[in-house]
Amino acid sequence: MKRRSIIGLGAAALATGLTATRAHAQNFPARPITLLVPWAAGGGTDAVARVIATLLEKDLGQPVSVVNRIGGSGVVGHSAIASAAPDGYTIGLITVEITMMHHQKLTELSPSSYTPIALVNLDPAGFQVRADSPYKTLQDAIAAIKSAPPGKFKASGTGQGGIWHLAIAGMLADLKIDPASVPWVPSQGAAPGLQDLVSGGVEFVPCSLPEARSLIDAGKVRSLAVMADKPAALYPNVPTLKQATGSNWATGAWRGIAAPKGLPKDIQEKLTAAVKRVYDSKEYKDFMVQRGFGMIWGNSEEFGRFMAKGDADMAAVMKTVGLAK
Repeated sequence: MKRRSIIGLGAAALATGLTATRAHAQNFPARPITLLVPWAAGGGTDAVARVIATLLEKDLGQPVSVVNRIGGSGVVGHSAIASAAPDGYTIGLITVEITMMHHQKLTELSPSSYTPIALVNLDPAGFQVRADSPYKTLQDAIAAIKSAPPGKFKASGTGQGGIWHLAIAGMLADLKIDPASVPWVPSQGAAPGLQDLVSGGVEFVPCSLPEARSLIDAGKVRSLAVMADKPAALYPNVPTLKQATGSNWATGAWRGIAAPKGLPKDIQEKLTAAVKRVYDSKEYKDFMVQRGFGMIWGNSEEFGRFMAKGDADMAAVMKTVGLAK
């Protein structure tokens, strides 16, 4: 009889816990939400986060504040997101670096450290040359690289081991060209790399089209291809890498909403639905078009698979160029 009482009490406690969890999800959010950003205020990731926060606030009926947690090449902010309580009240805008940093032993964090909510942006790598470059197509440039002695051509656009470095390294490797034959010149981002391109310091910059937009529109830079499965809306006449060379290599800088690992499923679903309404809104679309940012939607499951594939791709490329530790 006593054993039955204990079992009964246990079942009652479990039922009470499940009821409380459901009620918590139904009432979510009952207080303000913090949206952490691993990068500095004023940048592209910060801008995307702030428009999402503003629209989420309207949708959910609770304040959504953006907090920038910078440092460690993205490690500080990504760590803050992963280590927060998994209750839905702290979420973050994670970026492509989460598929790269752990391969360099900068952190133990990886895509599996998070509960994916939604993928909301992808800006594929392009392949930019000076406007007066003799290479009119990517095939022209590839042929020149193959026939030249290693080191004749150089590329830039981010730091050593950054996304654009890995973009061109992956492209060259996929085309059976040693990535070391085009040395990487580290820069503090795409803007100084593009200026180096215009001044003749390097021959190629594989940054995103939005980053090269002002110089493309000014007639100082041309894009020969985009590393994506379809042309970019910003410049639909720029061919994809596959169209230009037959290579299936595709990569770019992406951003997505995520929460700490262990977020209850009901809250995850509620947040994904809310972010989808934000993504579909005229305000978000207008903002992305005005900035030239690429729009891509992935729900929680799709975002999880997307990150897993990106993580595997980055691991392979970083091993090829000797950056994996």
